Amino acid sequence: MKIIITDAKTVTEGDIDLNVFSNLGEVEIYQMTSKSQLEKRIKDADILLCNKTPITAKTIEIAKNLKYIGLFATGFNNVDIDFAKQKGVAVCNAPDYSTDAVAQLTFSYILSFYSKVNDYNKLVQNKEWIKSETFSYFPLPAYELSGKTLGILGFGAIGKKVYLIAKAFGMNVLVCNRSKIADKSVNQVDFDTMLKNSDIVSLHCPLNEQSKGIMNKNAFEKMKKGAIFINTARGPLVDENALKQALESGHISGAGLDVLNIEPMPKNCSLLGVNNCIITPHIAWAGLETRQRLVKIVYNNLSEFLKGNIINSVY
Repeated sequence: MKIIITDAKTVTEGDIDLNVFSNLGEVEIYQMTSKSQLEKRIKDADILLCNKTPITAKTIEIAKNLKYIGLFATGFNNVDIDFAKQKGVAVCNAPDYSTDAVAQLTFSYILSFYSKVNDYNKLVQNKEWIKSETFSYFPLPAYELSGKTLGILGFGAIGKKVYLIAKAFGMNVLVCNRSKIADKSVNQVDFDTMLKNSDIVSLHCPLNEQSKGIMNKNAFEKMKKGAIFINTARGPLVDENALKQALESGHISGAGLDVLNIEPMPKNCSLLGVNNCIITPHIAWAGLETRQRLVKIVYNNLSEFLKGNIINSVY
């Protein structure tokens, strides 16, 4: 059983050993695979494991022995699912492995804006506290989360975790979700109501035709003046030029982003250098424990497949 891993570097920088998959077959590990290299590398593969490598119908057609595609990810938009299904190739993802990590980063952004820890550290390191006449030096406004309103768009596993953390901080929470939420204690509202009444809006919904570009100029204009915007979901949910305009006009006071429309960030990204816009390079899922959990799920998916059981299938 020949197992090909096409983009190991997207999963580990050497701190996780992917050779564990050799327990299940003959493994070839490639750090990254370009489009021109892909066909040659997977031509004889029985099993393909990848994170973001584009797997098109042509790719699947060339890999005549291919029986299984395992994803080091929850999302599967890099795979031609319809063609894989047509060819009888199983496609399995890794659901819910990053819930705690993404919720944690969401609140890292929120606390950065509300508590100003990094900003105050910079002032101290620049010797501003040394010059202070009083024991407490607080020129930057900081605020309590208790009593503030958090708007959550999307109420899957991550949205629910963010909800619980917000409640622990004593926040009010408004949830906008496509389907009806069974829990009557959750304050479910429509999209516009969430935007207009939230001090913080945080995205936790999937990217699809309905949600693409949902945060556009009109949406940002509906947000409360001075509100904070957070996106740890998918970059294309947001019109980046509209976000830039909302930030620079002062209509919203800050944004925390872990995802962009194009990744890695292009040189001409409109949000680069915008004040009060914190951008991290798609790292919410990248904590050590999170990636260890991810590899275990992918390993278990494949192990079960080889026993004749298909779990976490995307179709």
